Amino acid sequence: MTIKTQFSLYTILFLFVFVGCKSAKTIVANGELNNRLTAKQLIKQTEKVESDFKTLVGKMKIEYIEKNKSEGTTVSLRIEKDKTIWMSKLGLVKALITPTRVAFYNKLDNTYFDGDFTYLSNLLGTELDFQKVQNMLLGQSMFSLNDKDYEIDIFDKSYQLKPKKQRDLFELFLMFNPSHFKMDSQQIAQPKERRILQIDYLSYQKVDNLTLPSETKIFAIENEDQLVINLELKSVDLNEDVRFPFSIPSGYKKIEL
Repeated sequence: MTIKTQFSLYTILFLFVFVGCKSAKTIVANGELNNRLTAKQLIKQTEKVESDFKTLVGKMKIEYIEKNKSEGTTVSLRIEKDKTIWMSKLGLVKALITPTRVAFYNKLDNTYFDGDFTYLSNLLGTELDFQKVQNMLLGQSMFSLNDKDYEIDIFDKSYQLKPKKQRDLFELFLMFNPSHFKMDSQQIAQPKERRILQIDYLSYQKVDNLTLPSETKIFAIENEDQLVINLELKSVDLNEDVRFPFSIPSGYKKIEL
């Protein structure tokens, strides 16, 4: 795997970590759509189901598909809500995200990256921060929702929110499930750059009293190139005491972007 491909994978790891539970009950998404629901009412419902926990620990299976080639791996995942996202592959590759830092190191080739959200923001064409990334992890909108700025419609089997006036740099479409008001899909399109990012939440599970994604599929398209990421978390424990060990070994070569 080249350094460029490695960094693309790390970027996906940073951006799209979704949660499930081996002992959780799968939610059957068969809610009925109400064509009289207003944008204000929908946004209030999404606020009611926001995920509230202190820590999350699990193991996540990742499949990475590009140009008819696929790679798979499993990582340990730890999250301290609003503070830290941490991943490790057998202690050989570790990644860390905080509100001010995006970093990883690889003991297999003695390289590391240590920076902020600038690269990830440039990648998506929109400014990212920790809160936006965390919301994506939990099946919540990465963008703040205000009923004065959004309009509601019904699209297929979902409620759709979109800005009353789309932004110049990208178009945004947010799909919400009528059963539990978590997201069915987040779609960001940049027509001028011929780039599309689509995050589809394929299934949800109940973990304690929380509704959390269990499977997701991510499409990242630029011109003729397409990247697909399939994610599945095999087990989750909530609100345990956890540590986030992360120290870049001395002598490693920094990856410059």
